[in-house]
Amino acid sequence: MTLSVEKPTDQRTWKKPPFIANPAIRWAIILGVLAYVVWAVTSLPFNWERIQEGIPRAIRIFKGAFPPDMIRGELVLQGFLESIKIAIVATLAGVMLSVPIAFAAASNIAPKWLYNIGRAIIIIARSFHPVIVAILFVKAVGFGPLAGILTLTIYSIGFVAKMLAERIEEIDWGQVEAIRAAGGGTFITMLYAVIPQIMPRQIGLSIYQLDSNLRASAVVGIVGAGGIGSTLMNAFRRYDYDFALAITLCIIGVILISEAISGRIRRNIW
Repeated sequence: MTLSVEKPTDQRTWKKPPFIANPAIRWAIILGVLAYVVWAVTSLPFNWERIQEGIPRAIRIFKGAFPPDMIRGELVLQGFLESIKIAIVATLAGVMLSVPIAFAAASNIAPKWLYNIGRAIIIIARSFHPVIVAILFVKAVGFGPLAGILTLTIYSIGFVAKMLAERIEEIDWGQVEAIRAAGGGTFITMLYAVIPQIMPRQIGLSIYQLDSNLRASAVVGIVGAGGIGSTLMNAFRRYDYDFALAITLCIIGVILISEAISGRIRRNIW
């Protein structure tokens, strides 16, 4: 005699709960966002006549850019070498300044007053676009690579210090307690319990920031902060659109190479 086991008929499947449980509130938010988008688009002052007049000018610019002028390669090379120097110096300065700021901005390590100072520095460094900061430094120290270095240093602090501070707040506190229980002071605890846990993230952030600064150096150079951006802006001012296209293609090529190299290094580190 065999016993038959009946399968349960009411099989239940787990469903992810919605972010907003109340459907009325959820649909009200969705409709409100859609209404705002429609209002924002319709209220923006688009000058359609000027846009229509600009299409022939854009076509004329693109026609003048082809074929790209690759003859003045020495001038492009000088601009890229200056951009690389700016990116490397700014990354080194920004990373070195970001480490103490990150420790000051970590709530699990720094006292309240120091935490507020560290977070304030990070917020100020992240509040402005690099182009705005570059304009300020160009007005302060003049045209050239120094303005670009100062700009990208501030830019590096805003990113690296924030990400590193968040990593410090996520460390395993058991290692810190073990060092303290063995009689280690503050410096020894930081050296043997905190820094080993954040070092892989710090290396990855430094490599990423170098790659980001190399891209940003081309942007801030447009406002006079040195590098290949200055060469590109001078080409536009002289209406050398074919030379400007050549510089743009070279920028894309250099960024692709740097992205591949930094990605390979990050994969080997992690």
